[in-house]
Amino acid sequence: MARGKVQLRRIENPVHRQVTFCKRRAGLLKKAKELSVLCDAEIGLVIFSAHGKLYELATKGTMQGLIEKYLKFTRGTQLEAVTEARPLVLDAKEETNVLKQEIDTLQKGITYLFGGGLGTMAMDELQVLEKNLEIWMYHVRSMKMNIMSQEIQTLRDKVLENTSVTNFVPFATDTSFPLIIQDGIFQL
Repeated sequence: MARGKVQLRRIENPVHRQVTFCKRRAGLLKKAKELSVLCDAEIGLVIFSAHGKLYELATKGTMQGLIEKYLKFTRGTQLEAVTEARPLVLDAKEETNVLKQEIDTLQKGITYLFGGGLGTMAMDELQVLEKNLEIWMYHVRSMKMNIMSQEIQTLRDKVLENTSVTNFVPFATDTSFPLIIQDGIFQL
């Protein structure tokens, strides 16, 4: 029995999205390996997850070797494209306009987030805002994880320091009697 056609759109549930990513990534890597073996092809595959994690596959040699081979192969076409294409450097006026548009979108997004702009943003603006929010959340989470890792390391160091201090060798004393408590006053 055949499966129905999968609708290609972003999966909203983050758990389902992660499960689908893992399964499809595994399937993609498996297909690339099969293609390499069956057709004696040299394949390099690079995948960046939504969380910024890198997955790569180089079927023959290393990824660096494949990249160097790719650069050698395309160097001539890249030089032709650069000479024919308009320079990528924007003049100051165009760059200012682009930055103004970004600022406007971000300001609209901020007012929208705080309830002041209900229904005033277009779909593409909402998608840009969503993408920026996801990127910001990723950065906040990674900073939080770094801070937590540093705190854990500091606590480990303190625990190790304290255990080395408490594992001292007993030393000899002149007194032959233990600590005695009389009338709430400590005496030797």
